[in-house]
Formats: sequence, structure tokens, C-alpha cells
Amino acid sequence: MYIIGAVLLAVAGAAALILTAFEDSVVFFFSPTEIVEKSPIDPDQRLRIGGLVVEGSVAKLEDGKTIAFVVTDMAQSVPIAYSGILPDLFREGQGVVAEGHMNGNGTFVASEVLAKHDENYMPPEVAESLKKSGHWEEIEQKNAEQMRN
Repeated sequence: MYIIGAVLLAVAGAAALILTAFEDSVVFFFSPTEIVEKSPIDPDQRLRIGGLVVEGSVAKLEDGKTIAFVVTDMAQSVPIAYSGILPDLFREGQGVVAEGHMNGNGTFVASEVLAKHDENYMPPEVAESLKKSGHWEEIEQKNAEQMRN
């Protein structure tokens, strides 16, 4: 019985260590609405946010290397700051997913920005978020109009 108990204890300890290590590398996806509802979010927590880039929101900040833009799921919006080169396919009105963390003043500081790769693709998380908010049909109509032009 002692041997079985020791083995079970060792397996439980190993499982706890594995889960702890796994938790540190997991990056959760949130829509802008979920970010606003969950505020405040721990600044050390890495996460992904996805949605559509708001028209007219892209601007270069005073430091000359940081780009600011706003992402929306048509219900809520979250400002994002990104220092780096944006993907070639990044543009207003299109779907993006940004990975990073929230800072203390409610701005999402992105370490990576991913943009869609063709006219028919949108990240699955973003599409699901837009379907939940009821704005998916608007996006499909906009994409169909762009394809015709």
C-alpha cells in the first residue's frame, strides 16, 4: 500500500508541475467586449484580442515608431498600441488578432499583430465573436461588395 501511495503521490506531483508550466504558456483569446467586461485585467497576463480595425483609427504616435489603432467587435472597442512593422495586409475595416498585454490605463500593448491573408479569411476567434454580437452578416456583405469591385 505504501508503494502504491508513493507512486500516486509522485504522479500527482508531476501532474501539478506540468499544469503549472502549461498555465504560464497559455494565451487566452478575448473579444473587445470580453476585455471591457473583465476589466481590470492583470498587466502580467498575456492574451490575444481580435476584432475589426476601426476606420480612421490608425495613427502614428509622437515617438515615431508606435502605431495606435482601435479594434472593435461592433459592441465594444479597445485601443491598441504596437511598436513594430505591421503586416502588409493590415488595414482599416479588416480583421486582426493582436497578442500582448493590457497596461494600467486600458490600452492593449501588442507584441505581435496578425492580419488576414486574403479577402475571404478572418481569424476564427474574430468571426465567432462577430457572430455572437450579430454583426457577422454586415462583414460578409462588405466582403462581397469588395469582391465585386
